Amino acid sequence: MTTWRYAASSDVGLVREINEDSFLVTPEIAIVADGMGGHAAGEIASAIAVDVVANVFTVERSEVGLRDAVAAANDAIQQDAVAHPERAGMGTTVVALGLVPSSTGLLPVVINVGDSRAYQLRDGAMRQITLDHSVAEEWVRQGRLSPEEAAVHPRRHQLTRTLGVDGLSDPDVFPLALEPGDRILLCSDGLCNELSDDEIASLASPPHTLEEATALLVAGANRGGGRDNITVVLLEFDEVTARAPQSATGTVPASVSSSVVPPAPRVVGTEAPVASTPTRTARRRSRRFTWRTAVFLVALIAVLGSSFFVLRWYAQSNYYLASNGTNVAVYQGQPGGVLWFKPKEVYTTPYLVSDLRDGDHQALLNTISEPSLADAKSYAAYLYHEWKTEQQNLNGATTTTSSTTTTVAAG
Repeated sequence: MTTWRYAASSDVGLVREINEDSFLVTPEIAIVADGMGGHAAGEIASAIAVDVVANVFTVERSEVGLRDAVAAANDAIQQDAVAHPERAGMGTTVVALGLVPSSTGLLPVVINVGDSRAYQLRDGAMRQITLDHSVAEEWVRQGRLSPEEAAVHPRRHQLTRTLGVDGLSDPDVFPLALEPGDRILLCSDGLCNELSDDEIASLASPPHTLEEATALLVAGANRGGGRDNITVVLLEFDEVTARAPQSATGTVPASVSSSVVPPAPRVVGTEAPVASTPTRTARRRSRRFTWRTAVFLVALIAVLGSSFFVLRWYAQSNYYLASNGTNVAVYQGQPGGVLWFKPKEVYTTPYLVSDLRDGDHQALLNTISEPSLADAKSYAAYLYHEWKTEQQNLNGATTTTSSTTTTVAAG
């Protein structure tokens, strides 16, 4: 049998007025959700998520059931937003660990959508299980940013997958190979944005008890700035009977696809001519040369043709924001162009370049890439909104109040 003990804590932080995080722990599943959408919306989305995920998984205890639970939560949030238009745009992240029955016992399986994280701790060492679904982290995986650059990038908080907002992107699922004494930490990004991995590992590991560790983690995040809600659920496994399938490099995530690179074609050397009369040998060589040359030319033409179309697709697959002199404009293509494929302006936004924050203005000079025209338009509106909010804050008197609410649950 697989069993755990746990402690949990959720805190509003030092900046936010309300706590939009939600969490839930039962004997079968532990869940953390980080809501978004503003006052009276984000906390509703996260609460719906933990409630629906727990209820659906309790009925359907399997990896498919875990996926169905997340999909059902996505649908429930969208339906609630339709029924209450004032909540339109609300959404949430979710990370959960469920115990899935298998032939050998209960298998721990993690599922996540968004940037709430799951960590595994053993003997003072820690590894991140989940992958953040954010623009900056996606760019790290594409090689466009280093992890150090992503940690301070202005788009590190812009999510590429959420529940409720733009429909459900496929969640990532990770079966776990655990040992007795291992700890699993589920948290919202209010923790990992304020503390380094080394700090989290130190505070979440023995000799700290589970209750001490959760309290220390929340206090550390508040000392680091407390700029967001902070929620932590810390599980410790007393017994583990089922193990995830292993590969040469460790546990294979169930839904994280890997690219299979085909082997390079085998190079066959030129065969020695078969002994024959000079005339027949020359004729045989001539026929073999003509056939291979024809095949080579056909293959070369095919490669060049496909390369042209791939190059054109790559050159035109990107959209980016840049200045057209006065306004923020959307261009299609790669900045600077690719060979003879030059970028072209496809949309002029109503936002002036001068109506941007200093940092955003600098980013615009370096171009801001987006995967689609709609995303580019949306981000331009976001930049203008941020500038307008900044101007309103500068021109109007502001009064800041903060409150702290901490809930600690121990099982």
